[in-house]
Amino acid sequence: MDVREVLVQMRAGVSQRQIAEGMRLSRHTVKRYRRWAEAQGLLQGELPSVTALQALLARTLPAALPPQQVSSVTPYRQLVRQLRDERVEIAAIWARLQERGYGGTYQSVWRFVQRQEPKVPEVMVRVECQPGEEGQVDFGYAGLLWDEETGKLRRSWAFVMTLSWSRHQYVEFVFDQKVASWLRLHRNAFEFFGGVPRRVVVDNLKAGITQASWDDPQVQQAYRECAEHYGFRIAPCRPRTPQHKGKVEQGGVHYVKRNFLAGRKPTTLVQANRDVQTWCLTTAGQRLHGTIKEQPLKRFREKEQAALQPLPATPYDLAVWKVVKLHRDNHITFDHAYYSAPFRLVGQPLRVRGGTTTVCIYSLDYQLVATHERAQHPGQRQTHLDHLPPQKLPGLTWDRDHCQALAAEIGPATTTTVQTLLGDPVVERLPTVRRLLKLRERFGDARLEAACERALRFEDGTYQTVKRILQQELEQAAPREASQGYPPVGAAPVAATPLTFTFVRTAAELVGHLFGGGSWS
Repeated sequence: MDVREVLVQMRAGVSQRQIAEGMRLSRHTVKRYRRWAEAQGLLQGELPSVTALQALLARTLPAALPPQQVSSVTPYRQLVRQLRDERVEIAAIWARLQERGYGGTYQSVWRFVQRQEPKVPEVMVRVECQPGEEGQVDFGYAGLLWDEETGKLRRSWAFVMTLSWSRHQYVEFVFDQKVASWLRLHRNAFEFFGGVPRRVVVDNLKAGITQASWDDPQVQQAYRECAEHYGFRIAPCRPRTPQHKGKVEQGGVHYVKRNFLAGRKPTTLVQANRDVQTWCLTTAGQRLHGTIKEQPLKRFREKEQAALQPLPATPYDLAVWKVVKLHRDNHITFDHAYYSAPFRLVGQPLRVRGGTTTVCIYSLDYQLVATHERAQHPGQRQTHLDHLPPQKLPGLTWDRDHCQALAAEIGPATTTTVQTLLGDPVVERLPTVRRLLKLRERFGDARLEAACERALRFEDGTYQTVKRILQQELEQAAPREASQGYPPVGAAPVAATPLTFTFVRTAAELVGHLFGGGSWS
């Protein structure tokens, strides 16, 4: 204990409680020192040296020296050391001591172990970079901001990119930490700086690093593309070591919270971003930085800006990658819209790359299988017909006009049959017409036309009749009766005429029994 320091604080009017807390002494010990100092006249006049004070204290009041406290765990010192060498936890050591008759508390054991194993401060080495070499990126919670679209307060985050050499920084607030936002913020930061650092140090945020690992980190595919486009290397921090990006931790996110955000009332996201851009160029950019002892903005403009890599000719297309499954309807779901892929891949996982204007679908080994224009609104379907099973196409594409056009290609009898069926005023016959026209794939146009012609002669142009004629190969047989023909192409549809039957009994025989006559059989 520094006796002189205790006396200095007493002479300065510091209370006994404050001295006890600051020097980690008992208040009773401080009180004894005060009485001793008053008796020796040490609270006024010139203060002796430390050596003289120690000698005076030993000669005049040896009892005032702090007594040497002996821990109740001291008799078990050797056992405790053995257990600690075996990496046994303090709670388990306490239990082992109790088994041997120890009656002290857990806190006594803990204090004893702490005195035996003083912590050695970890030595840190500051790493400095060359101009344009490195940028550090971090997200930090920024409180509540107003969302103009919903009119409600929402949680927001501050994205900060700090250039390691100049300490110049870019700040932007967002409502989420999704991949699309992460990529857009990088693009905005590079445009703000007018160039790209050669390395970007990032935390293990899922939008950038899908699997944190010191040896083999897995980078988000879209973030990898972004790095390739701008020409920077991604340098993930070691898990749970935020000091690896201390320049953006302390001088970035924490500084934004303490300076820009502190005491501000919630504003809209747009207004906050407008204000923070000005703040980056004035307050933050023109302050005297505590480490580099220069103004970051001046340091950036004079040297680091010219050392950055130039921006590419076109900005990065904000593409988001995702693994999805092709559903039974031959469509994948991406960003609340639907995109088709070849039906042979139904049930298989696929990779999707969603850009600002296009959506590309790949197999897991990155073979391109489909390309679509990006949907303009949620729920929209983007479908290529050649992705669908051929047998399913008629039900999707064969409307009334298309069916009539196909019938005209086959012949006039088929056209009349189709028009007759489509002219039904009560029942929708379009599915029946589709099945009728698909008979050409099995029997050919000539046979289908002949079958329709024969069916119309008998005024029975139904699908079942036409199909039966084809199956029994009756389309070329001579009819037993000639009909009146069928209406010419383009004429009004003619409804099928039902067969008329003639009864061979007289009316009296049929209804005579109703008026007292005999019955009939």
